[in-house]
Amino acid sequence: MRISIAITGRAYNAAVKLPRVLNLPDGARVEDALSALRVVAGPLAASALVAISGEHVGTVADHEPRILMANDELLFFSPVAGG
Repeated sequence: MRISIAITGRAYNAAVKLPRVLNLPDGARVEDALSALRVVAGPLAASALVAISGEHVGTVADHEPRILMANDELLFFSPVAGG
């Protein structure tokens, strides 16, 4: 199944390396997608927020063990500092 990948925030290096689409087997979970992305782009920030098709599910380090569905969008909100 195809999952769209998007990243926002200050993760410029990771954003360049991340694929726009990830092909995963049916029944894949968020952790499966993260594992596949680590191979291509290295680790994402543990504190980056994770959303699946607009629904917040936690952070890279601590997220719900959700099963992904075909055509879901996996979005990472990288930490932003400043004031």
